[in-house]
Amino acid sequence: MKRIYLIRHCKAHGQEPSAELTAEGRKQAELLADVLLDRPINCIVSSPYLRAISTIQPLAERLGLPIHQDDRLSERILAVHDLPDWMDHLKRSFDELDMKLPGGESSREAMNRGIAAIEDLLQRPEEHAIVVTHGNLMSLILKHYDDSFGFEAWSRLTNPDVYELGFIGDKAIEVTRLWK
Repeated sequence: MKRIYLIRHCKAHGQEPSAELTAEGRKQAELLADVLLDRPINCIVSSPYLRAISTIQPLAERLGLPIHQDDRLSERILAVHDLPDWMDHLKRSFDELDMKLPGGESSREAMNRGIAAIEDLLQRPEEHAIVVTHGNLMSLILKHYDDSFGFEAWSRLTNPDVYELGFIGDKAIEVTRLWK
């Protein structure tokens, strides 16, 4: 069985691609490395955003593994302009997967690109991989494998958060939250 550890980045100073981890986020990244070090990880793929790469850097260094960047793991853009009621739109987007705000990406579009990254990873020979992404995209990937994963589950995600997905072929047969 292949295993993918789906990780939401640690606490960061903002949402922009260049946002750095906070001091607490850097400590979380070290703790994350401690927690995952005993797992037989042989591949790391990350969003190109600095906070995602910085989240997994300590583990990658300890394991001597490169961090492969995949743009498909970047955070979903809900809309290009700030929305005072963005949380309401986000909640609705979990039920209306094709809802698309001006300049934004629908949940289905974001889910499809995230799943494409996962499916490509499942075709690789490595058996245990880490995927580092962002909260909204992570929740949409999880929703693909478990339709009950919605807005409420998204709202309970932490920074960081870790889910272990067990696959036989391209079918996820286990979805387990590891980080609490």
